[in-house]
Amino acid sequence: MKINFIHKIQHIGIPVHNMEVSIPFYERLGFENVMESPFEFDGGFGTCVMMKNHEVIVELYQMPEKQLAEIKQRKVGHIDHFAIDVEDVDYAFEALKKAGFDIIEKEPTFLAFWKNGTRFFNVKGPNGEIIEFNQIL
Repeated sequence: MKINFIHKIQHIGIPVHNMEVSIPFYERLGFENVMESPFEFDGGFGTCVMMKNHEVIVELYQMPEKQLAEIKQRKVGHIDHFAIDVEDVDYAFEALKKAGFDIIEKEPTFLAFWKNGTRFFNVKGPNGEIIEFNQIL
């Protein structure tokens, strides 16, 4: 089966432990904050900020306090996923499931990001890398 629904890399996700330092850093590189939204995770709330410079989008996300210790201890490997833009996340999910890929979620997940939300799922690669398939609604 040939996979033909991948269009482009949508964003690069970077977990941060201090959003107040991270946003100005990327602004100095010419990025602009184009979306900011809270999210719930494991009983706490985090923050997601999408920073854009031309066609490059960097997702900065700060997990709830409970998860920050692990992120602060990382020495390398802060980029923990990249996202691929798809037109139909349900089709992509079913095609990759049928092809035997290691899909992390049981179904595509909705987040109230961007204007109308986004739906996504993640595939685990052979080296532990995470590839997100994402449809902005």
